[in-house]
Amino acid sequence: MPFGSPKKRAPLNAAGLYDYAVRALGRSMRTEAELARQMKQRAEEGDAGEAAITAVLTKLREQGYVNDAAFAETYTRLRREHEKLGSRRVRANLRQKGISAKLTEETIETGYATTNEEKLAREYLERKRIRKPENEKDSARIMRRLVTAGFSTPVIYKILRQWDVPDETLAILENIDDPLAHDEDSHEPHDE
Repeated sequence: MPFGSPKKRAPLNAAGLYDYAVRALGRSMRTEAELARQMKQRAEEGDAGEAAITAVLTKLREQGYVNDAAFAETYTRLRREHEKLGSRRVRANLRQKGISAKLTEETIETGYATTNEEKLAREYLERKRIRKPENEKDSARIMRRLVTAGFSTPVIYKILRQWDVPDETLAILENIDDPLAHDEDSHEPHDE
């Protein structure tokens, strides 16, 4: 096959999009927004394609193949239990996946209601085999990792203080950028 532009596929009708969506869901659980983005790449352009995508999503929802509330609950539980991620990180990820702000907040509130954030942060550190910092650079690296994993600043400082990180180092660490703050602010609202 010669190099050049890839062969463009023929757009799929509603039946083709349905089959495509079911195969995609067979590989991985997805949100409605994720499925819609994927189908948009394979659908006809214009109103006909949008109508087909809407019809397929409606059918999938009726059949129970797509359920954003169930997705959000499962995603939150797995990230908390297995990856030991903090609520801020999971919240940002759900919003990125197209879950509405209201559903995201309800899910996070329920999913993390009985979670001890400090205990979860310590489990995260243990899971990642992160040990007590030996210098300022290690302290900054650990703080960045915990911030990125979605833990609050007070919990991070509490852990670092218990590790006897000097107050001068903690003062320097206050200037570390929070990547999740940018993620949460940069997404378009998906509220319905």
